[in-house]
Formats: sequence, C-alpha cells, structure tokens
Amino acid sequence: MSRLTKVSWQGIAPVLFAAALLAGITMRFFADEPEVALMLGEPWEDMRKRSSAAIDPAIPGHHWFRLPKADARLQFIDPEYAFTTPVSRFFTVDFDSDQRVSGIRMSPQIEPLLLDDALKVVLDLQEQWRKGGWVSIRAKYDPPFADTPEWRAQLQDPYQGGTSYWQAGNKYQVMLVAHRFKDDRHPNEERYLITLNLGEPWVRP
Repeated sequence: MSRLTKVSWQGIAPVLFAAALLAGITMRFFADEPEVALMLGEPWEDMRKRSSAAIDPAIPGHHWFRLPKADARLQFIDPEYAFTTPVSRFFTVDFDSDQRVSGIRMSPQIEPLLLDDALKVVLDLQEQWRKGGWVSIRAKYDPPFADTPEWRAQLQDPYQGGTSYWQAGNKYQVMLVAHRFKDDRHPNEERYLITLNLGEPWVRP
C-alpha cells in the first residue's frame, strides 16, 4: 500500500468513525465478544469461516474492503507475530483482486476515549508487539508512545497528536496514531481517537 494511501486514510478515518457514531449504530453485546481472526495474505473465505463476527464475501477481481456486521476485536493470528485489539466499531478489512486479505484499518475502540484510557490502549498494543518480536521503526522521528508528561502534553495539543510505527520482520508493518477528537456528545471533555493501519511494509525503517 502506498504512502499516499496511508496518509489519505489517516485523514479519512476520523470522518468515517464520526459517521458511524452519528448514525446511531447499535450492537448487541455477548459474553464472548465477536472477533475477526485473520492472517494477511490468506484466502478471504478462510477468514470468514474462522471469525465469529459476520463479514460479507470479497468481490472477485476488485481491491476493496468490508466491515464486520457488529462491533468486533481483531485477533491477528500469525504464528509468530500475533496480537489482539480491543473491540472496535470502525473496522475495515481489505481484500485484493485474488480475494485474499490484504490489510486492516481500524480504530480499536467503540467511542472516543479519555486520555488515560487511550494511553492504556496504545501502550497495551505496543507491549504486545514488543513481546511478539515487532520492532519500533522510525523512532527518531516517531518514537513509541509512553505515559510521560511530555507525551501527554503532545497528545493534548489538538495540532499535534502522535504516531508510531512497528515492523514484524519483513512481513508486516503497523502505523498507530492517537490524537484529540472533538466529540459533540462530551463537549466539556478531552476525547481521543486511535487509528491502526496494518499491512505489508510500506514505510522505509
């Protein structure tokens, strides 16, 4: 996936997330939360059969995406680089023209979060990656998130936010972004939106 596509999506994702909230999407909650369990590059139908969250078939010959039909978590099941996200409301799974899973774009949350809660999410994801052999890349320019006064001040600045990149060998790359997000339902609170893009490496380390 090209850098242009990634940058464009970073701008589009908050709009689509807000649209999902404003649409008044309601989901039933179960003791066992629905999940999408996948590996990149696998046949789309294998992912559908394995996942407990319903998702539509791929479209032969097209590059596009599908959304799970309920709030769901991502269970990335690569034997070496597995990780799990919180339940997500905005969650797209990409497919290629060969009907194979090609990428993930999601916000690992069901609503914009308070700062403490947003930090818990990003720090937990980073810790899973670190333990699973993922490596922080571009750290000179985009260091990993941390619960420090400096990071909190940066995130609280509506014009900054933060980004970190992680890579799993030569197989996968993740871009994790967190920033202030105006939530009209909580006008007097600082809320935060997290976005996660997962695909084959597209940014040079």
